[in-house]
Amino acid sequence: MPEIIDFKDINKNDIIKRIKAGEIFIYPTDTIYGIGCNALKPASVQLIKDIKKREDRPFSIIAPSKEWINKNLKVPNKSYIQKLPGPYTYILEVKKRATARNVNPGYKTLGVRIPNHPFTNLVKSANVPFITTSVNLSGQKPIRSIKEIPRSIKKKVDIIIDNGYLPNYPSTIIDLTHTPPKLITRRL
Repeated sequence: MPEIIDFKDINKNDIIKRIKAGEIFIYPTDTIYGIGCNALKPASVQLIKDIKKREDRPFSIIAPSKEWINKNLKVPNKSYIQKLPGPYTYILEVKKRATARNVNPGYKTLGVRIPNHPFTNLVKSANVPFITTSVNLSGQKPIRSIKEIPRSIKKKVDIIIDNGYLPNYPSTIIDLTHTPPKLITRRL
């Protein structure tokens, strides 16, 4: 079973080291609980695909910074990026490969977000892109408390960061590769 750590009790340096190493996390965001890992580690990314039973669809990432987004992705309208951090996922065209290939296989786009949550500061300090996808099995309802996480998922991760009940909804997804931008999903 994974190590469960209350968010207020985390050791910042230990978590940053574990992010860089590619450990599998369940973690809080400004929306719901996510499951993720260092997006530069293909074996870790594959583990999340296996856990989620989601082989064909791409993952989004938490960007370590707005500068990382501008360096690696084509941003047609910078005003959207200025809304970050926040409950948005933007689909952007990739300028150059900046994640493991299995993050978005066969796609020239990448979903990117910067949650408005202190966990994001750990990703920023690790300075790596970090997989962000809901911790539920594909097609199931979002997870707002670690108590709701199925045992089948819990036993396959390295660390769970508990931040209590998260009363929010999944992020709003906006495809910025279209003109005008295309709303994919809206928060409920």
